[in-house]
This record gives sequence, structure tokens and C-alpha cells, in this order.
Amino acid sequence: MSRQAPYLALADVLRTRVLAGEWETGARLPSRARLAEEYGVGRNVVQRAVDRLVVDGLLEGRAGSGTYVRSPRERLRLVRSRHRERAGGRPRGADARERGGADAWDADSRVGVPAPEGIAERLGIAPGDLCVTTRYEFLAGGQPVQLSESWEPLALTKGTPVALPESGPLAGQGVVERMRSLGIVVDTVVEVPRPARATREQANLLGISPGDLVLLIERTMYDTVRRPVETADMVVPDRYREVVYEFGVERPARTTAGR
Repeated sequence: MSRQAPYLALADVLRTRVLAGEWETGARLPSRARLAEEYGVGRNVVQRAVDRLVVDGLLEGRAGSGTYVRSPRERLRLVRSRHRERAGGRPRGADARERGGADAWDADSRVGVPAPEGIAERLGIAPGDLCVTTRYEFLAGGQPVQLSESWEPLALTKGTPVALPESGPLAGQGVVERMRSLGIVVDTVVEVPRPARATREQANLLGISPGDLVLLIERTMYDTVRRPVETADMVVPDRYREVVYEFGVERPARTTAGR
């Protein structure tokens, strides 16, 4: 093998075998132990190599069964970007028609839910402080493609027409617009993406198997004084979507030097 990381080298070898048709679509790969013995590596190296090919869309894991060659399928693209908005891009809703855009969603809000410790830490409030929590299920072509659970401190919106994200005059307009109506300007969004495995509940909602690979995106929105106003956990199934982050580039100021 090459001098690259052992699991990447093994992933390249396995990829070549899959693409050459050594294992047909739907075929089960040899066990981790057998592949480790065949290539003289540890099982953890095999696991990481297989995980890499799962991410690449060549393989899929089935809980309690093994790893199989996956049928070729188009993964919908989800673009995470505020660059277009700041640059005067298309209005809200236009991107929903793009490849990968959610065209519908279901939402369920609850008011007065005590904040768990982890959520409270992210929102800068005390554990048990009351929040508005909303669970979303995003759909594309009728198929669930993303889950999200949002938390907002109830103190920010209590008694206002925009207390509920999907009710009232700004229903469906998003956190930024709702907070702006209250004089709160959201100017920073922090997202932390992490690979994870689908829980049984997530798998049931997304139509995948428990333990399937998902991307967990932990998002928190802050106002101009760095106060958290909303935090959310978004779950994106690897089987259906790929996530792309788009960034704008600051352009240097024009100068008249040399004229």
C-alpha cells in the first residue's frame, strides 16, 4: 500500500474492487475480521475504510447484518449558505426548487418546555428555564430528507405575536425575520457539523435503518451582543443528501494608487 493513511489506502483498494464489479449491487462484503486478515491490518482500519466508502455512497451498512454494495442513487445537495442572502441573491423559497431543496415541511411547537442542561448551555440560560421548542420534518418530493429540533428562550418571545415559529404574522419566515420584528438583530450563525449514527426514532422518521450514517449539524444563532437567541440540532441522512458549505470571499477595497 501507499504511504497515505492505512485506512485511506485500504478504502482505495476496496473502492477499486467494488467499481470493478467484484461484488455486485446488493452483495454483502466479507466481514471486518476477514478483510483485516486479508490485508494485514487492524479491524479499526477496516472499519474506517468501510465508513469512508459509506460516506462516498458506494456501500451501506445494515444494522446487525453487515455492509453491502449500494445501488447507485443521486444524493440531493443541501447548500448551507448565507452568502447569497448578503449578496442580494434570490428571495426565500427560490432555492426550494433547486436540486436537494426541501419543498415542504411539517412542524410541531411546544411552549414552556424546560431546557435540558446541554441546550441551556448553548443558549446561555439556566437548566430548566422555559423554552419554545419546535420539531421539523423537511420533505423533498414527499420523502423525508432532514429533521430539526429548534430551541428558543421563551423570555425572548413570550406574549408577542411571533412566539410560535409556524404561527402568527411571520409564520415560516425563519428565526432572523421573527427576531428582527422584536428589535433583535441576528448577525452571527455558528454551525458545528458532526458525523453520527441514526437513533431508532430518527431512523423511523427518515425511512432509514437505525445506525445508518447521518450528519448532525449543531446550529446556534447570536444577536449583535453575542446573545444566543436560538439553537437547533439538524439531522441529515447521508443516504439521501450531501451537505455543501458555501462561503463568500471578502473583496479588497479598490484603490486609485498608480493612476
